[in-house]
Amino acid sequence: MSLLSRLTPVAVALPLLLAAACGASESASGTAAKPAAAPAAAPSGGGGLRINTSPEQNRIRADKVDAIAAQVPEAIRAKGALTAGFNGEGTPPLVSLADDDTTLIGVETDIAHLVADVLGLKLQEENTSWENLFLAARSGKYDLVFNNVTVTEERKDIYDFATYRVDQLAWQTAANSPITKIEKAADIAGLNVSVGSGTNQEKILLEWDAQNQKAGLKAAQIQYYQKYGDILLALKSGRVQAYLGPNPPIAYQVAVGGDSKIVGTLSGGSSLEGLIAAMTLKGNGLVKPVSEALNTLIENGKYAEVLKRWGLENEAVTESRINPPGLPRQAK
Repeated sequence: MSLLSRLTPVAVALPLLLAAACGASESASGTAAKPAAAPAAAPSGGGGLRINTSPEQNRIRADKVDAIAAQVPEAIRAKGALTAGFNGEGTPPLVSLADDDTTLIGVETDIAHLVADVLGLKLQEENTSWENLFLAARSGKYDLVFNNVTVTEERKDIYDFATYRVDQLAWQTAANSPITKIEKAADIAGLNVSVGSGTNQEKILLEWDAQNQKAGLKAAQIQYYQKYGDILLALKSGRVQAYLGPNPPIAYQVAVGGDSKIVGTLSGGSSLEGLIAAMTLKGNGLVKPVSEALNTLIENGKYAEVLKRWGLENEAVTESRINPPGLPRQAK
C-alpha cells in the first residue's frame, strides 16, 4: 500500500498530529516524482506539492566541516555514527514511513542527515514511540532526537537544545471559504471553529474568545473532533469555518490535497516564539557542534532546500540557537 493511499485525510487521526506538536509532554501519546529535491509548491493551496514517497530519497547532502566535526565528543567520533531517534508513526511532512513501510522520510530525517554530514558521521536512525524518544535521549541510548520537539523550560532541566525551526500553528479553512485571513482575536468572533482538546492551540483559542467576549464581540462556537479527517469533512461541508492546529501537517494537506487553504499562522508559544530543536542529553558536549552544523547549513542554503522540498519554508529560522527561552513551566 502506498504512503499517499495510507495518508488520505480521513485516515489521519488528530492525536497523531498532536503527539509531535509543541504542547505534547514527554508522556503524551501518539506525535512522487524523482529526483526527490525537485521544486515543490509552497503550501498555500492548489495541490502542487510533489513528494517522493519511495525509499530511494535522493536526499540533499552536505560536506564535512572539519573544524565543527572535531568538536564532537570522542565517544561519538570513535563509533563514527550519530544515533538519532524518530517517531515514524507520525505524519508527513515531519516523519513518516516510505512506501516500503520501513524507511523513515520527512523534513526531520533530512535535516538530521545534513547535520551528520557536516559532522562527518553516518546517521544511524532509530524508530521508536514518542515517549521513548525522551527516555532514550535521557539514558544516552540516542545521541540526538529530531522529531518536532519544542523547547520548554521543563525539558531544559534534562536536555540541551539546538533550534532549527519555528513552532507554528496554522488556521485552515475550506478552499472556497470567504475568509481570507485570521491574524487576531477579533477575526474569529462569531465563527464556528475547531481545535484539539487539551492542546496549546486550544489554550490560545480560548484566550482569544475570552478577549472577544470581554470586548463585547460575539463568542466563537468551538467544536471538537477526534480525527483530522472529520475536521476536513466539517470544513468542506461548512459545519466548521476554521480549524487551528499544528502548521506542518496542515501545510502538507493543503499543498497535496488542494481542497483547503491556510489563512493565518501564529507561534505555538502564543506571545513567546515557540522553537523546534534537536534534543540531546544535557551536558554531553554535543549541542554546540550540532548548533554550528545547523548554522553552516543555514548559511550554505542546504537547510532552505530541505524546507522547500517539504513545503515548510515559512518555518525557517535565521540561526540555530542553543537553549533559548522555552515555553513556560506548567502549573503543578
